[in-house]
Amino acid sequence: MPKRRVLVLCYFFPPLAGGGVHRVLSFVRHLPENGWDCTVVCAGEGDYWVVDESLAARIPRETEVIRVAGGSALSALLRVTRAAPGRRSGRGFGPLRRLSDWWLLPDSYIGWAKRAAAAAGRRIARGGIDVVLSSSPPDSVHVAARAIQRRHALPWVADFRDPWIGLTFRSPPSAWHRARQEALERDVLEHADRVIVASRAHERALREGTRVRIEAARIEHLPNGFEAGPAAGPTHSRAPESAPAVPSEAAPRFLIAYTGTMSQMPDTDVFLEALHEVLKRQPAARRSLRARLAGPYESWYADRAVALGLTPGIVEFPGPLSHGESRALQRAADLLVLWKPRGIPTMVPGKLYEYLDSGRPILAVLEAEEEAAALAGRGGAVITPPGNREALSAEIERRWRAWQSGGREADTRRDWLDEYRRDRQSARLAQALARVVEARR
Repeated sequence: MPKRRVLVLCYFFPPLAGGGVHRVLSFVRHLPENGWDCTVVCAGEGDYWVVDESLAARIPRETEVIRVAGGSALSALLRVTRAAPGRRSGRGFGPLRRLSDWWLLPDSYIGWAKRAAAAAGRRIARGGIDVVLSSSPPDSVHVAARAIQRRHALPWVADFRDPWIGLTFRSPPSAWHRARQEALERDVLEHADRVIVASRAHERALREGTRVRIEAARIEHLPNGFEAGPAAGPTHSRAPESAPAVPSEAAPRFLIAYTGTMSQMPDTDVFLEALHEVLKRQPAARRSLRARLAGPYESWYADRAVALGLTPGIVEFPGPLSHGESRALQRAADLLVLWKPRGIPTMVPGKLYEYLDSGRPILAVLEAEEEAAALAGRGGAVITPPGNREALSAEIERRWRAWQSGGREADTRRDWLDEYRRDRQSARLAQALARVVEARR
């Protein structure tokens, strides 16, 4: 049976990096083995503040990639600033984003999305595209996909890694803006042939919500997950990936690690303060306790660590690592810490699945009733509430004391985690794509 072809419309795609890249990249990697070739329409190679060249090595050679450079407010900012890769100042970025909330709807990527829709339209006109898959954030990719649907009448699947950003992560600046955001979201949800969501909480919100009329049969839960096996990627990759590396220490160290974006994350500050409290109570811990917070970050977190006397020596901000290096750091850690934006119960961070796959102990800063907390707890994580410095500090100290007396804790990985392997999730997506295509016939 000949393969079908899906046009994937997304902003974030390698060599761009960050949490939003891996879901789409895994689809592109594994859909071909499930009967689907891929054409990807995405941002330019320098249009984000985080880049991981090693991820480009995981794109299958046969994947058609159409890059649409520029066109977003963020890419314009990147061209006029000279910040170190993976580090930015909230003082500059925050005001720009708040200004864009007034003038650019649904988000600051709408200029790029219009140009991406035109590029996708030209590719569709050449033939051979069976279905469109749009993946957000940013939400403007769904607006572009809706325009493509109107013009070309192709089946369309809308994948939400997170709920509609302008109504979930940020408050619209006026009642008019809220109404406009709701109208854009409603237009997407009511017209997509299928809506895919990454969390059960988001699925319930759509099924039970009042803003949108959407049949339950058109909603499908497809969780995030992790890549099984070596982090280096497939043998058919386009370029070699450098070997992962974790700095070695001459003396034994109790290593706390975090991997992921640290932007608009107040619990990063709480963690630094909790670590400071541990060292006040246990001055001897300065000789052996280390924290490595790896990933793109707002510069004020590093400034806060300096003010608390944690750097240099105790806390390190290495910035973005390659994905292979991040996975190696996870496996090397004595304790993995996790937090996420507050007040977003629908978010289950992709890195949580990688943490669980590593088998290392996890300390998760989450609301106990959230879906992410249930998953982390199922994997043996200790849960502490956001903002609770005392609870976080006490658990870090307890773990450090246990390490002192008993050494490194053994790995513990649950077998049920295999249901979240990326190849299995992509096989489910392939079936969903086939269903919407067949339904149109």
